[in-house]
Amino acid sequence: MVNIEGKVLALTGGGGGAKLARGLIECLAPEQLLIVANTGDDFTHLGLSISPDLDSVMYALADLNDPERGWGLAGESWQAMHALKQLGGADWFSLGDRDLATHLQRSLRLAEGATLSEVTGELCAALGLRHSLVPMTDDRVSTRVATEQGELAFQEYFVREQCAPAVTGFRFEGIEYAQPLPKLMEWLTAPDLKAVIICPSNPFVSVDPILSLKGVREALHSSPAPVVAVSPIVGGLAVKGPAAKMMQELKMPATAAAVAEWYGDLLDGLMIDSVDSELASSIPGTTRVLPTLMTDLNSKVELARAAIDFALQLD
Repeated sequence: MVNIEGKVLALTGGGGGAKLARGLIECLAPEQLLIVANTGDDFTHLGLSISPDLDSVMYALADLNDPERGWGLAGESWQAMHALKQLGGADWFSLGDRDLATHLQRSLRLAEGATLSEVTGELCAALGLRHSLVPMTDDRVSTRVATEQGELAFQEYFVREQCAPAVTGFRFEGIEYAQPLPKLMEWLTAPDLKAVIICPSNPFVSVDPILSLKGVREALHSSPAPVVAVSPIVGGLAVKGPAAKMMQELKMPATAAAVAEWYGDLLDGLMIDSVDSELASSIPGTTRVLPTLMTDLNSKVELARAAIDFALQLD
């Protein structure tokens, strides 16, 4: 545990963000940490409500995730998908047999009138989680990817097309009407908020939907709590996912320095990997250089502890 009197807010997508979130719950008491996950990836598939980033974080926090695939549950089976394919159904987005239970329960509860945050709390409690994981909003926001082949829903781009089309921009459908989760805004304005940590998730499609919610960016600027980010780009490559490819297609250098430029004056500090140490002097503001790759629980905890300590030093 980290010796801190106050709260820490973490903003995350799946992938690397889920790994850092797993480390954070080892460092902070449940009442000290709020993990807010992107829901721009959410969509309806096979009649079910799918929340990929929420589920990736939830499974990671519960130590149920598959570390080899980087998504879904460990020890999964795929009989339902095999049967669906035989019947001529849409099997391009794979749902494991055990993972299906999560989507069935979520869809049932939403149909009964529960909010996404209420359902997320119920699912997390059922898996024995004590720390708070919440969606960025209870309203529907859909990330749309503009490509040279036309606009695609995010999962169509990411899974069906395997990120092959060249990206030209992004749009968050419904963002102008979506309200940030009240708990998110409460923490952003809490007098005892000590740090905001932007996890190493894709800046464009995992973090920006959260930052684009009404009032969130303004609240971050107004908060006295330092905002620190962990770069998802290491040595010119994304640790996981298409972030580096997107940067190149958007005519941006695929570097940690470009990540810092994208976030701009929102950040008080950026953590970059040791292999990118030569970039530190070119990044405005305060930079911390250290190993950022998370390969086991110990490295997740060490990076989480370092992120908290970094923020506290900037306070």
